[in-house]
Amino acid sequence: MKALSLSYMLTFLFLQGFAQQIGNIPSPAHFKRVNATAGSFSYWLRHTKLKKDNTVYLFNGEKKRNQQAQYAVLDISIGKRDLQQCADAVMRLYAEWLYAKKQYAKIVFLATDGTPMDYTSWRQGYRFVLRQQKLQKLKSTGVSDDRAAFDNYLQTVFSFAGTLSLSKQLKPVTHPDDIVAGDVFLQGGSPGHAVIVMDLAINAAGEKRFLLAQSYMPAQNIHILKNPLSISPWYSHKFGTELKTPEWVFRAGSLYRWP
Repeated sequence: MKALSLSYMLTFLFLQGFAQQIGNIPSPAHFKRVNATAGSFSYWLRHTKLKKDNTVYLFNGEKKRNQQAQYAVLDISIGKRDLQQCADAVMRLYAEWLYAKKQYAKIVFLATDGTPMDYTSWRQGYRFVLRQQKLQKLKSTGVSDDRAAFDNYLQTVFSFAGTLSLSKQLKPVTHPDDIVAGDVFLQGGSPGHAVIVMDLAINAAGEKRFLLAQSYMPAQNIHILKNPLSISPWYSHKFGTELKTPEWVFRAGSLYRWP
């Protein structure tokens, strides 16, 4: 058993720089990945591409000081501004999935003041402008339905949304046993943090393991987190009263899901 455990540790270390997408990260011993329906959010997350280099860079091109938190790095842009932080990365992944499916009407995020920032209005030429401490939706341009317009929409979302607004938009998941890919561990507020469940595996006894991804402050590459309690990047759903990640500890009751 010890030899098998050591073998798996070496497997995770050896393959750390070779996985081309989330689904290539080896499952824990005696676990297999749960089924993911083609087109679903969990399927899209599993097929998200990874960079060959697992170095995390900040939005300004500098290396993140802490290079010990990540197992792998997602091949997704950061942007040139300090915007795509923790909650923003969660919203980015969800928005990218819906955008890929052309389900534009479902791309809606709440601003911190409660204003819905919908992509449909953005495509029609409306913009969200801060006036007297309140966001207003104003018609200011023509039809904006290309990729550049979508990226600009996301930058606006990242400017006015955060962990607090995300906690009001998502729905609590009462039991960690029910965890699925796409769920979010979230502590809303300032400071707050959010990480997203990227993939899920299960064994014959029904025990689940999951992968987590985060961005952080300052804005940086979205990355798969190491498990500080294991050589493997997989976390157990039986984490007790708190879930310990490399840069944040989530209390029990912090699991949320997109409505």
